[in-house]
Amino acid sequence: MKWKIPYKWELVFWLFVAFFFNQADRQIFNVLLLDIQHDLGLDPSQMGLVGTALILVNGLLLPLAGLAGDRLSKKWVITGALLFWSIATMLTGLSAGLPALILLRSIATGGGEAFYTPSANKLISENHPESTRATALSVHQAALYLGFIISGVIATAIAGLWGWRKAFYVFGGAGVVLALILACRLRPDAPSGKAEPVGLLMKDGLKAFFTSPTALLLAVAGAGFQFSGQAFLIWMPTCLQDGFAMSATRAAFDASFYPQAASIVGVLLGARLADKYVCRNKNARMWVQIAGFVLGAPFFYLIGAAQTETVVCAAMAGYGLFKGFYDSNLFASIYDVIDERYRAMATSFILMFSLIIASMSPYLLGVLKPLIGLDGGMKLMSLVYLVSCLPILAAVLLRRRKMS
Repeated sequence: MKWKIPYKWELVFWLFVAFFFNQADRQIFNVLLLDIQHDLGLDPSQMGLVGTALILVNGLLLPLAGLAGDRLSKKWVITGALLFWSIATMLTGLSAGLPALILLRSIATGGGEAFYTPSANKLISENHPESTRATALSVHQAALYLGFIISGVIATAIAGLWGWRKAFYVFGGAGVVLALILACRLRPDAPSGKAEPVGLLMKDGLKAFFTSPTALLLAVAGAGFQFSGQAFLIWMPTCLQDGFAMSATRAAFDASFYPQAASIVGVLLGARLADKYVCRNKNARMWVQIAGFVLGAPFFYLIGAAQTETVVCAAMAGYGLFKGFYDSNLFASIYDVIDERYRAMATSFILMFSLIIASMSPYLLGVLKPLIGLDGGMKLMSLVYLVSCLPILAAVLLRRRKMS
């Protein structure tokens, strides 16, 4: 008998590849930041502003993205978003100054990416029961980490041979090809909000999110997670180059490999723990997220305090391992308290709030760099990271009181 992969796992595979390029197209800017800065004659605060603009626009467009995920075919929302940001990535290679970078990295790339996440996570959740949902979402989430690791190495290698612009052409072109494949392989899906007028769907989605105290508290925690995490992603390669005199290729590899490889282990372990115990304890997913914050914060601080390459790499791995605990239940914990019809919108609202708050961190570290250095900035971010567990703890206590 010929063995065939069940569609629910084939879906995860294709979305895994799409999410890989989603994060790769973002990460190549981070690892080539110094090359771009020197070539275009920009200063650190301007480079931070590019990262801030991308995150801000991404966050602002997420409500529309959530509405699209609840109202339209998720297959075509995902495919269209992938095609859009891939073309924008290719065009980034033509940038001649700050305005073009901001336009392409924010409106085009950030906007395209915004429409992917709510629809992709909702489509996976619709095709997986509770017993495999967190695992499937975590396998998909692992693409984020591989995207950072592999893209950093490939992008710096391409830049070393042919210049930074060619890296954007290669990754963007590959994304265009992948969009065509997804158009053929993903099955048509029925929009969950098809029978409702757009205005009513938006109203009900807003109501479902803003009347859920648990969802609101998880959004606040997500804002702290993203605020510190975005600062790390954008500035860590530069931090390693400045603090340890690493080459661009070495810094890109270390800043990606150690935290992201460890996050793959963390996200899969955290998902299995949550899926195993959620039947016994409805708050299991949130307890795993709290553990991720509490156990990961000391490693985050050590990243800024490290005096040797060995210590900083070990600290990045420890931070990444427990960051994966939080990531493993980022969406699954929300889906436990939000009606299935409005999950894409709920996802978009949480990400919108998180990213709008987080959008200031890359610019903030760019401004603070001459004053306290990037190592001091990382220490500051570790405090934000630790405090972010408090809203989740409040959500656990609130749900426990309601169930008692």
